[in-house]
Amino acid sequence: MVTAMSLPGYSDRLVSPMKIILAILFVLLVLLQIKLWSGDGGIVDTVQLQRAVDQQRLENSALTERNRALEAEVEDLKKGIDAIEERARSELGLIKQDETFFQTVDE
Repeated sequence: MVTAMSLPGYSDRLVSPMKIILAILFVLLVLLQIKLWSGDGGIVDTVQLQRAVDQQRLENSALTERNRALEAEVEDLKKGIDAIEERARSELGLIKQDETFFQTVDE
C-alpha cells in the first residue's frame, strides 16, 4: 500500500491550504464567467438587446420621415385650394362644373 509517507518528497499534508484556496478561487472565476456570458443580463443578452434597439431606431427614423411628409401634406391641404382640387381630381375623379370629362379605354 502506498501512503504519503512512503512517497519521496511528500509529507502528511498532501494538499496545502493555499492550493485549496486557489482551486476554490478558480472554480468561482469559472462560474462567474459562465454567468457573465450566458446568464440573464449577460453579454449575449446585451448584444441581442443592442441589435433590437438599432432595428427600432431605423424603424423610428423611417416613421419620422413619413410623419413629416404627412404633416407637410396636411399643412398644404389646410392652406391651399389648389392642393385640395388636385387631390379631389386624382383620388375622387371629380371635375369642375363647366368641364367635360373624357375617359379612354384600352382594349
